[in-house]
Amino acid sequence: MGMSAGVVVLLGVFALCHAEANELNYDEALLTVNNYLLHPITLLYMSDYCYKCLLQPLMSLPAAQSLQPANHTVTITTQFALTFHVFKEDGNEEPVCSWEQLYEEHGHYIISVQPSNGTVQCYNLVRRSPSNSLMPLLVALVCLLCIWALYYLTTYIFRLACTHKFLEELKKKTCCDFHNEPDESVVQSQSADTPKHRRLLSLDTFRGFSLTIMVFVNYGGGGYWFFQHAPWNGLTVADLVMPWFVFIIGTSVALAFSSMLKKGIYRSQLVRKLTWRTCVLMAIGVFFLNFGPADGPLSWHWARIPGVLQRLGFTYFVLAFMHTFFSKPNLEEAESHQRSAAVRDIVMYWPEWIIIAALETLSLCLTFLLPVPGCPTGYLGPGGIGDFGLYPNCTGGAAGYIDKWLFGQNHIYNHPTCKELYKTTQPFDPEGILGTINSVVMAFFGLQAGKIILIYRKSPHKILCRFFIWSILLGITSAILTKCTRDEGFIPINKNLWSLSFITTLSCFSFLLLGLMFYVIDVRRWWGGQPFIYPGMNSIFVYVGHSLLASYFPFNWEVKNWTSHYEFLAQDLLGTSIWVFVSYLLYRKKFFLKI
Repeated sequence: MGMSAGVVVLLGVFALCHAEANELNYDEALLTVNNYLLHPITLLYMSDYCYKCLLQPLMSLPAAQSLQPANHTVTITTQFALTFHVFKEDGNEEPVCSWEQLYEEHGHYIISVQPSNGTVQCYNLVRRSPSNSLMPLLVALVCLLCIWALYYLTTYIFRLACTHKFLEELKKKTCCDFHNEPDESVVQSQSADTPKHRRLLSLDTFRGFSLTIMVFVNYGGGGYWFFQHAPWNGLTVADLVMPWFVFIIGTSVALAFSSMLKKGIYRSQLVRKLTWRTCVLMAIGVFFLNFGPADGPLSWHWARIPGVLQRLGFTYFVLAFMHTFFSKPNLEEAESHQRSAAVRDIVMYWPEWIIIAALETLSLCLTFLLPVPGCPTGYLGPGGIGDFGLYPNCTGGAAGYIDKWLFGQNHIYNHPTCKELYKTTQPFDPEGILGTINSVVMAFFGLQAGKIILIYRKSPHKILCRFFIWSILLGITSAILTKCTRDEGFIPINKNLWSLSFITTLSCFSFLLLGLMFYVIDVRRWWGGQPFIYPGMNSIFVYVGHSLLASYFPFNWEVKNWTSHYEFLAQDLLGTSIWVFVSYLLYRKKFFLKI
């Protein structure tokens, strides 16, 4: 809530920090190449984030004339390090010189290709110093920390006895009959002490934290590449949030079903409830969030069928339907048995483990054994210019093939994250069928976290220990699958494919983060979860609302300054803060949208 209150301050600071306008946009630099050779040259390049990619042409320069070099200037990206090769246009396949460098934003760099003692040397000079692209983030971070500190300082002051005494005296003097609402943190603390509520605040905070980051990255993330999805393999901030949501779904299912069964709700009623919720989620995803005003009237000739809510709905249905038949209404008895106590949370639910193992086996078999026409079996690459251009139409391998066969090319996502970097031409849907199987597995790890909380709820240190053990086991699994590399492992971390290493890595992070929040919020009660707990308790409202209104003011406006991240970051922080503030108002009004 304090974050949203200070957005106006952020806008003012950004205006003061506005960089001098030039011809470059953010994440761009100028590169000038001078050719002093008596031969024409060609300059090729490749991004280091592009795995096994074909070299791409950047420029060609004629030979130097009368000691006057031929030169040309181009705009290059500063997001990733680039590798350059200079070739003579005489049929020689070996480059005369090469270099790799991460160029910085708004810099102007000069490369002089010169003969030197029978060889060729490439000299690198800086004509104009670059600007610091991270400065807007630093300014925003300092402002938000100051606002947050001011908010908690104000809250602390109003909780002091002398402040209450002063307000009471002021009330008597003015004879005003105003209503002094109790401090929000005190109310939460009191409600936490009340046995009948027992709501796991850390889970709501975790959900709200994930949702807040999701809104920010969906609105653009200030234009920073690490707030966008990874082009193919690897992880960025944007790749974290949806798996966290899936994990939270599993934890929520465990807690909610245990509570409902204790109240005497029949399992048949649970099936009807989860079926209804699934249908509503998938309907919202298909008919509302896939389309916007700019898309025009809905047409089934190009309508995208998969989507985020569709995947969440299907994942919830499979997991909840399975857990309906194997959930335990009363876990106190399980806690009393000492036999196999170390693995009681696994042994008690052995049928679920068999089902999940079967689903993961099916996913791996389809991924690595399904024949895909024109592609190698088990291909996990992005196609395009990746793998040296050998498989340009094999984007996603079996995952892409299944989606195109089942839905058709016109009904899946046509702008995958690999399209720009890897020059792909094939559609690929990151919320496709094969990845949804692993989404269920990810949710099952969240379900396991919920079971641990239920079984060991009388011993918080046991919950924390088991969370830590699970995170270690999953982290080791990820290290083996990836060989601790981005691209060279058996199964690389890939959000587009929802690979096995992706779900083990994100499940590891989820156990650690939920465990930390559980300790700080529910055990020690050092923090009430503000402001993230507010969107966490109205997640459907915030998610649907931010998606539908993303293109409208004040969430979006025409940006005047494209030369830096300042205005983009201010715009995206403002949009995110508005939704946090709206969720706070709904919390105060006790309005919670549920399906």
